[in-house]
Amino acid sequence: MTKRIQPLLALARGRATFTHTPTTARFFSSTPRSAAKNRIYPSTVRSESELQTLVLMSANSRTPLITMWMTNWCSSCKVISPMMRSLLIDEGVGEAEGGISFVEVEMDSPDMGGMSGLGLRYGINSMPTLLAFDRQEPQLETKVARLEQLKDKAFMTKWIKTEAARQGQGGAGGSFWGLFGR
Repeated sequence: MTKRIQPLLALARGRATFTHTPTTARFFSSTPRSAAKNRIYPSTVRSESELQTLVLMSANSRTPLITMWMTNWCSSCKVISPMMRSLLIDEGVGEAEGGISFVEVEMDSPDMGGMSGLGLRYGINSMPTLLAFDRQEPQLETKVARLEQLKDKAFMTKWIKTEAARQGQGGAGGSFWGLFGR
């Protein structure tokens, strides 16, 4: 008899003994998962199609997109923008919560329609304004437009962490009815 058939005959006759050999777990990849990083887009958004592309990319990766709505003539924007970049790049605020994407939206671009175009759609009525997008939804309830809050580093750190923690959960979509009444 061959060596392959002997164990089967012993099993059939009830004389087989089984020994358990521990198996080792094998992982698909041997590289550890990298920590989430914030993504800062280097160029400003100057058209509605560019913004929609970034919003779709954000929804696809389940990474919230923080937009800073600004104009070229806004002196406050020139103060807030470097502070935001420092918080996101140098300090890594939001990376522990899953990371975010950040882009500046130039409101005075001819392709944006000015204040009555895309800004009106999202309720942008002052410069600068921070608005987060999650699941392709603008998070209107957490929009930040007050200059005192935008200049407060502790407030901004907490706000970024809150928005980064959404990771595709949404939750602050809101509506314009809260702004204008019913």
